[in-house]
Amino acid sequence: MKQDVMPSIIQMDSEMLKNLTTEVKETLATNIQMSAPKKRFTLVNLWKIQNAKRKPTRITRKWAI
Repeated sequence: MKQDVMPSIIQMDSEMLKNLTTEVKETLATNIQMSAPKKRFTLVNLWKIQNAKRKPTRITRKWAI
């Protein structure tokens, strides 16, 4: 296992620290129209797909007997 450890204290000048800690004013984008939320693919949807695949095979098996 590698034993080299990075120092936990980061050295930076005061101007860089000031840039990182200053508060930034944020604005809201009010002119953007949000699209309708997408429907989620759930377990029920998967069950319906699998069930739809099974029904035609059941019909053909019924008539094949």
